[in-house]
Amino acid sequence: MQKMGLNEIRSKFLEFFKTKEHYVVGSYSLVPHNDKSLLLINAGMAPLKNYFSGVEVPPSTRMATCQKCIRTGDIENVGITARHATFFEMLGNFSFGDYFKRESLAWGWEFATEWLHIPADKIWVTVYENDDEAYDIWSKEMGFPEERIVRLGKDDNFWEIGLGPCGPCSEIYFDRGEEYGCGSPDCKPGCDCDRFLEFWNHVFTQFSKEEDGSYTELENKNIDTGMGLERIACIMQGVDNIFEIDTIHSVLEKVTEATGSEYGKDKAADKSIRIITDHIRAVSFMIADGVIPSNEGRGYVLRRLLRRAARHGKLLGVKDTFLYNLVDEVVRVSGEAYPELVEKQDYIKKVIRIEEEKFNETIDQGMDMLSSYVEELKKEGKKQLSGDVAFKLYDTYGFPFDLTVEILSEEGLSVDENEFENEMEQQKERARAARGNMDGESWKEDPLTKEEGIETEFIGYTNLSVEAEIKAISSGSEIMEKACEGDEIVVVLDKTTFYPEGGGQSGDCGLLKGENFEISVSDTKKGPNNSIKHICKVEKGEVKPGDKVYAEVDKEKRMACSRNHTATHLLHRALKNVLGEHVNQAGSLVTSERLRFDFTHFEAVTKDELKKIEEMVNNAIFAAADITAETMNIEEAKAKGAAALFGEKYGNEVRVVTMGEFSMELCGGAHLSNTAQAGMFKIISEGGVASGVRRIEAITGKAVYEYLNNRDNTIDKVCATIKAKEDNLMQRIENVLEENKTLEKELHELKTQMSLQAADSILDSKVDVNGVSLITGKYENTDMNTLRETADTLRDKMGSGVVVLANVADGKINFVATATDDVIKKGVHAGNIVREVAQIAGGKGGGRPNMAQAGAPDVSKADEALNHAGEVIASQVK
Repeated sequence: MQKMGLNEIRSKFLEFFKTKEHYVVGSYSLVPHNDKSLLLINAGMAPLKNYFSGVEVPPSTRMATCQKCIRTGDIENVGITARHATFFEMLGNFSFGDYFKRESLAWGWEFATEWLHIPADKIWVTVYENDDEAYDIWSKEMGFPEERIVRLGKDDNFWEIGLGPCGPCSEIYFDRGEEYGCGSPDCKPGCDCDRFLEFWNHVFTQFSKEEDGSYTELENKNIDTGMGLERIACIMQGVDNIFEIDTIHSVLEKVTEATGSEYGKDKAADKSIRIITDHIRAVSFMIADGVIPSNEGRGYVLRRLLRRAARHGKLLGVKDTFLYNLVDEVVRVSGEAYPELVEKQDYIKKVIRIEEEKFNETIDQGMDMLSSYVEELKKEGKKQLSGDVAFKLYDTYGFPFDLTVEILSEEGLSVDENEFENEMEQQKERARAARGNMDGESWKEDPLTKEEGIETEFIGYTNLSVEAEIKAISSGSEIMEKACEGDEIVVVLDKTTFYPEGGGQSGDCGLLKGENFEISVSDTKKGPNNSIKHICKVEKGEVKPGDKVYAEVDKEKRMACSRNHTATHLLHRALKNVLGEHVNQAGSLVTSERLRFDFTHFEAVTKDELKKIEEMVNNAIFAAADITAETMNIEEAKAKGAAALFGEKYGNEVRVVTMGEFSMELCGGAHLSNTAQAGMFKIISEGGVASGVRRIEAITGKAVYEYLNNRDNTIDKVCATIKAKEDNLMQRIENVLEENKTLEKELHELKTQMSLQAADSILDSKVDVNGVSLITGKYENTDMNTLRETADTLRDKMGSGVVVLANVADGKINFVATATDDVIKKGVHAGNIVREVAQIAGGKGGGRPNMAQAGAPDVSKADEALNHAGEVIASQVK
């Protein structure tokens, strides 16, 4: 049998089905499109579900793909078994009401024997036990030996998921030889041994399962086949393990180089090497498809894989970041088939490097603490870690819960997952309680929201005033026949120029004037049935439905709001230009005072990047580009490249806002007519609001002028305070800082001397605890550096023993514990000592066996806490 590389097999498969008039498409993204049932694509047919169900019309009734897939359900087996992987590729050919069993099976045989040159006598097939049609096609029409056709039951050869389309399958197997078998003369597909390897499943969707359990014949029958690329590559390359396939083994070799390890010598090391190999492939493809690390959804899947790989790197002795450098090899072996890897290679490496660095900040401390807990469990003969301890590791120290579970499992231990989940739920409840009721908008309960037949025509894009008629009035709790001076009401007009809040833009305010009344509008909201609700107060007179009004928007506020909304579009485009096309809007707020823009990004934006973004937006403003708005079909808008904004609901007809050649987005909001009207753009702040989500706040127009004036005033005050002129302000500040640094150094030296003198006086106060010397001491209003230095000095002068010190300052206690190496060997652990001591005063902390620190709020318990140190040591040294 001819040896064939994985990339060659993929190419041959797609080329073969081109000859069979199939429409061959590249792999769909790992991120499902319009499918909330999946986090990530996990099967070759998953992106085509709507074609099978009839929801969408396929581009062709015959299709073939090689689909990227991610599955993490058996993640604990990755690296252990020969076949488990989180990332894999699935070859498939599909028919949507076109060909059926005869063609599918004949082409399967043709490709396997004539294109892959698999020996015919090495192939076995299975069919569903009642599928005589498939059996006859194999035996009578194709002449396949009946002794190598096996009928299997529903569990093996019938595909169905609940109600709806389903059908029998026929699977093609490769006979690996008697040496892989169980020795039974009746050994064949369906046996539990490793001799027969299934590599291609042909599913015949010909029935619909009904609620009564019966099966009805489908009018349009479909074909859905799946062949694991890695599995067929194992056959074609004569290997028993997916990690020995050419492309995957190439990545594995880079893993061994990066970790300084040798594959094939140590079982535990081999497992870690395989896990890293698999996971770096998975995360590279996920990031290329737009997934970024986060604490939920597919972002959490990515983070989990990255952290798991990083942890196994540490098990192999790697201390620094290394995963990101492995991306180059993934791109080299797979980039030709998946050009998105090549296009985003630098970006993929950057995301991985940053996540590795973040993980390294937490992993060591968490590992130390978890190791101490494991020691305690084993010492006490327990098998389960409490859920509240696991939650503390997760919540306080950022140590991933799944890693806690995995590490404990390796030690033959478990964790109380129910208790952990309870702790998580309590935290969520606390967060919800802290947020409180953020809504409080009584207008939403307004009875006008239940009225039908009241519509409002919006004509406010180009007009700020209009003659209109009042259609209805409400008090917020009931429909009103009239309203008088002082009443706060909701008003609906037949037409209006007031923009209702939507798409992040705040609603307009202004005035409604009648012949004998005047109404102030403080906000505008969208109502049902195309109505627009004006949130108002009657300033004078009396008003009732049917009255004519002159509706006039507050021009200054509308212009300010429009400046910020236009700048939001320019900012969105600038962020993509500077940070990358992965940036997407995750929320926005546009008011007359400022704009707030949330966006997806994996790290803090640097000062240089912020400068580039700010400069790019201002250049777009200074370019004085015309802003146009067109209404068109949604498909036409997408074809033109218009970006959709967060929070908007789009029908068939959409409004496309274009700003010169710089920006084009779908948007229903109010904008300027020319970018120059924005005046100027200034970023005020940038920061994180959630994992993988950043926020920029900015101002435009007159607000920038006021901002610069305030800066000037601040500079003037600073100059007056430190007695400097603006042109030498920085030099004067540097001099003051240098003077302050000198004084702080002198003060620290003085405090140290006093502490050391005090230390000498307490050396004689040491006590003996089961053969371990212990010194405790309490200080007031010192700093942590001095406290640590004092503890180190006492430990060194003592020669052997434990030192536990406390400092009371600013209404709290800081504890430090340190121990010499000889007492550590006796079982003393400074981290455990300081943790239990701090708990007496309502605090928490921990650290290494030789040095640890903690904090606590109850200063009245300082002495009691220090006295507890001896009891802790006594329990450690038996």
